[in-house]
Amino acid sequence: MFCRGLVLIAIAILCGAASPPKPAAPKAAAKPPAQTAFDARDPAALVALLAAMDAKAQVTARTEDSVALRVDSPAGAFAAQFADCGRNGRDCQAILFDATADSRAATLPQLNAFNQTALACRAYQDRAGKAHVLYSALLFASDTAQEMRTHVGAWQGCLATFGEFLKDPSAYLATAP
Repeated sequence: MFCRGLVLIAIAILCGAASPPKPAAPKAAAKPPAQTAFDARDPAALVALLAAMDAKAQVTARTEDSVALRVDSPAGAFAAQFADCGRNGRDCQAILFDATADSRAATLPQLNAFNQTALACRAYQDRAGKAHVLYSALLFASDTAQEMRTHVGAWQGCLATFGEFLKDPSAYLATAP
């Protein structure tokens, strides 16, 4: 029997029988198509994001450390200002959204009272006596497009809330939290 086993091994070697096949190495996953990285600190990224949301934004001013945009959206016109930017007009550290009210329906004490009811929105009166509402956020290199959409959504909420307030400031404040 021992000889028979040796014979079978010898036949296998002579006939080219090999050891069991090795499992195939896993194929590398296909690379996803290249995408441009979103950088919330770059005003151009917000312009593109707003365009995808049916809004048009354009640069209206640029200084050594800020970039101002005018935005026309279905919700209305507003300004966006990027602050503490690098010399390249990117790598900005913060953004401020600002809208001016067309009417002077609210008094300064009412605007102050509005601020006591709003968490993310702030109202103020400019030198000409016009009411403004604003929303600001710090920006980070790790911010995603979805996070910027969240900021834009919060801003849209500010616009809607401020609009309700301006319809009848006294009534709004009487029922505000």
